[in-house]
Amino acid sequence: MNSQEPEFSITNWISSKTGDLIELLKKQYKLLILASLVGGGLGLGYNWFKSVRYTAEITFIVEENKNMGGGLLSALGGQLGFDIGSLGGSGNGILSGDNVLELLKSRSMMTTCLMSPYGTDSSFTLADRYADVYKLRSQWAKAKSVGREIFFGKADPNSRLQDSLMKEIVKRIEEKQLSIYKPDKKLGFFKVSVNTKDELLSKLIAERIIKIATDFYIDARTGRLKKNIDRLQGRTDSLEAVLNKRTYSATAENRLMLNANPAFIDQPVTREISEREKIMMGTIYAELMKNLEISKTALIQETPAVQIVDHASLPLENDRKKWYIHMFWGLLAGFLLTTLIITLRGRS
Repeated sequence: MNSQEPEFSITNWISSKTGDLIELLKKQYKLLILASLVGGGLGLGYNWFKSVRYTAEITFIVEENKNMGGGLLSALGGQLGFDIGSLGGSGNGILSGDNVLELLKSRSMMTTCLMSPYGTDSSFTLADRYADVYKLRSQWAKAKSVGREIFFGKADPNSRLQDSLMKEIVKRIEEKQLSIYKPDKKLGFFKVSVNTKDELLSKLIAERIIKIATDFYIDARTGRLKKNIDRLQGRTDSLEAVLNKRTYSATAENRLMLNANPAFIDQPVTREISEREKIMMGTIYAELMKNLEISKTALIQETPAVQIVDHASLPLENDRKKWYIHMFWGLLAGFLLTTLIITLRGRS
């Protein structure tokens, strides 16, 4: 009589293997407890020695006038009720669209930002603080290519070396610590995020890079109009002084006419010339004042406004976790790793 093999059951097989594993772990429970405690201790140590990183985030929006790009012609058209600026296309400025992303990431902007003072001491810059926080200065002193400490806030005999190290810092920040993006492609909001090991350093870099880029844009956009306004203002002030003198002179000529001797036939002619010069200067002065006000109106129209929506206020958000979280993951890792080793050894 042939014996029939028992029917295979996956449930029974899993139950059997689980029972064997539990029995095996019971024999090694002391090792499991010890390994778990070691893992928990390592988790606490990691939490204690891990460098904390602080994130500064600033959200802003750029508001541009719809008449931007028209200049004086746009201002004149605005007085007549025509939108000339829109005929030439508006919203194509440096800070329009995604161009702001590249402008804020440019190395020249970041270099200017890092050369600004970190605190009250103007000779200690943001770059110097960054070098201290990330221990770059000590690395430079040990490196054969540098061999000494470099300070960016002070003049250095080897400016080429100083500029080279500055480029390394800028590249490091752009690749690892700086993030500039649009939260929503459909909206005109931009967000700048800076993540470093120093809380104040993150905040200052985020704030100053926006200000430097904004000032650069406004100066580039309105520089021509500002120079034109300064020139018109100078001519207007000069002509105003001359016109005042002519006014006093014409008044004096009128006073002399009251007591003039009829034999002096030149007196009326002198009075007429004085009045004519006064009228001509008054007309020129009025035109200059008109052009000056038009230029000021155009300057107001072409000056964009950068509105900060969310500021980076202290204290900043950081990536430090609670101590018990790292301890839990350490305990779990120690337990699972030891279980795996015991299981493999039990099969061998």
